[in-house]
Amino acid sequence: MTSVGFTAPRVPRIVFGAGSFDRLGVEVSAFGRRVLLLTGARSLRGSPWWPRLQAQLDGADLTRWEVAVDGEPSPELVDELVLSHRSRRVEVVLAVGGGSVLDAGKAVAGLLRAETTLLDHLEVVGRGLPYRGPAVPLVAVPTTAGTGSETTMNAVVSRCGPGGFKRSFRDEELVARVAVVDPELLAGVPPHLMAAQGMDAFTQLLESYLSVRAAPLSEALAWSGLEAFAAGFWDALAGGEGDVTRLGRSRLSYAAMVSGITLAQVGLGAVHGLAAPLGAFHPVPHGVACGTLAAEATRVNLAALRGRLPGSPALERYARVGRLLAGDGGLPEGAAAERLVEVLREWTDRLDLPRLSAFGVTSSDLDRVVADSRGSSMRTNPVVLEDGELGEILRARL
Repeated sequence: MTSVGFTAPRVPRIVFGAGSFDRLGVEVSAFGRRVLLLTGARSLRGSPWWPRLQAQLDGADLTRWEVAVDGEPSPELVDELVLSHRSRRVEVVLAVGGGSVLDAGKAVAGLLRAETTLLDHLEVVGRGLPYRGPAVPLVAVPTTAGTGSETTMNAVVSRCGPGGFKRSFRDEELVARVAVVDPELLAGVPPHLMAAQGMDAFTQLLESYLSVRAAPLSEALAWSGLEAFAAGFWDALAGGEGDVTRLGRSRLSYAAMVSGITLAQVGLGAVHGLAAPLGAFHPVPHGVACGTLAAEATRVNLAALRGRLPGSPALERYARVGRLLAGDGGLPEGAAAERLVEVLREWTDRLDLPRLSAFGVTSSDLDRVVADSRGSSMRTNPVVLEDGELGEILRARL
């Protein structure tokens, strides 16, 4: 029994597995009859899942209003949706989509019964006021496997451009009441999107496993997610309808879901610290930013740890992940950590992850990205990185 103290934030009731999508009518109606449904703008509505969803909600005799969320939610979009639906006495919000849709769902559910705007609760770019709740119950259904947003308390909102930002509206009241995770929803995700989203999940697992706040519970969950990812990612990416691919989708969905739980418990690291300003100042998709930086951030972290914190437990954790991904449990610590960097570079090439310059990032932008990267994610990196080291990570992927 460990004597280490820790806290674990609330998680949703989780309904996981193939076929769980067909429980939505029951799960939603348990909270009320007046439903605000948020989806993405295109993919779900053009898929066979859409009529199945409509039939379930019709069969449960639910009154509903439908909203399509196109792209990452902005504070203005969230406030507009809240103002449009506050008078309708919504009893439950159902969000079905990728991370942006789920984040929008959390933010809208959190503000429908409040008298505040989203910017009232954002730090740095807003007033930073405490959130008092209560939130409307939320049922979250991910159609991708990346952010783990279905299990977190974070609603990420952004503005992209010169004055851009990416910040979180964060409170335990925003956690979904129920997360319905059906791996079969991944069957229609294009491989390039699944690759980027999967690398986001992997990075969240790796960074929470290495976090300076890591505790026995988060470590165990993160490790189970890393094992599932290693066993399932490439099979899921291969596509098709065979048993191997279906098992791969299940493992990848589990890994992404767990990554949301662990990041909420102990935070992330340098990759996510840099990914936020990259996505705010340039049109760099979040998963792409995570995937393209993962190998170089690992390399720089390892060098900093060896130079400044040679006794850090993070070094053996890096080695353990290296042994897992290399499939060689006998590698000594140093060789295993170096093999991890090699494997991540091989993945970067195999997945054809773009360099940052593909999105207009230039060397003149790096100082600004570094300066804006010192948020909550950077504070839980296993070692404090200097500005020059963060710039080195970015320059390696320009």
